[in-house]
Amino acid sequence: MRFQTGPSIGFIGLGVMGGPMCRNMALKHGEDVIAYDASPAAFDAALHGTKALRAGSVAEIAARADIVFLSLPGAPQVERVCLGAEGLTSGERKPWIVVDLSTTAVAAARDVAERLRARNVAFADAPVARTREAAQRGDLSIMVGAEQALFDKIEPLLRYIGSDVTRCGEVGCGQVVKLINNALVFENTMALAEMMVLGQRAGVAPAMLLDAVAKGSGDSFVLRNHGRKAMLPREFPDKSFPPEYVLKDLGYVLELAAQTGVAAHVADLARRYYEATAGNGFSGRYFPAVIEMVDRSIGPAPAPAPAPAGEG
Repeated sequence: MRFQTGPSIGFIGLGVMGGPMCRNMALKHGEDVIAYDASPAAFDAALHGTKALRAGSVAEIAARADIVFLSLPGAPQVERVCLGAEGLTSGERKPWIVVDLSTTAVAAARDVAERLRARNVAFADAPVARTREAAQRGDLSIMVGAEQALFDKIEPLLRYIGSDVTRCGEVGCGQVVKLINNALVFENTMALAEMMVLGQRAGVAPAMLLDAVAKGSGDSFVLRNHGRKAMLPREFPDKSFPPEYVLKDLGYVLELAAQTGVAAHVADLARRYYEATAGNGFSGRYFPAVIEMVDRSIGPAPAPAPAPAGEG
């Protein structure tokens, strides 16, 4: 798989993270960058002032791009874009490589990879971590699941959008690491929410609490970012990462835990806390709003009752 001058890049999904990632690729890549989103307005919002070319469909991306990057909501969308009736492999010309920057189930990533391989298309899962601001700076952390030879081909392109690019293992391993990363963030946010409310009710101002803990072993990325920027001012905007997205990722984590025989009790508690957040006025709003559930003594949603002895 060799390129005479450099690969043309296709990019599908220009949302909160995909838009700035594609913009960085369009600004830094020497060859064509062709972009598509189901919302025509997303192209103008993300790529105004760049050399990016607008595609009218997924099929057009397949016809024009050598390597296609995806930034999509989840596994069903990735499967449809890669393998659907009007997807990347439905026409005569197919891209040589598909790189999925989305967060999906591990089993789904491995299934898509196997089905694409049968169509002579290579696949890597490369989910991204850090914030929207990091995406705008091109400063993401990217966790890649791919064989070494494929990783070597795509790593220079991933460096357009990430300052840390880590090969985690074979296909699916990028998703394993990303899901663990996200679960730790969600669990830490939930724990910090409880302690911020506890500290305030015990007489310590929340800002003072964060300042003091940040100087000790309780410091964390969540404290310095979600704690200071969202939970302290109680600002939970729309169009950020909502509890519904948290629940999607935690669902993937718990699915993987069940498949591997791990009793992930903390992840399940977090799931129930964020279910309460989504169901009590913070649907669609930034997920650190879980602190409002603690402050109002709402949730977490109760765990399912165990079946009586001798049943199930």
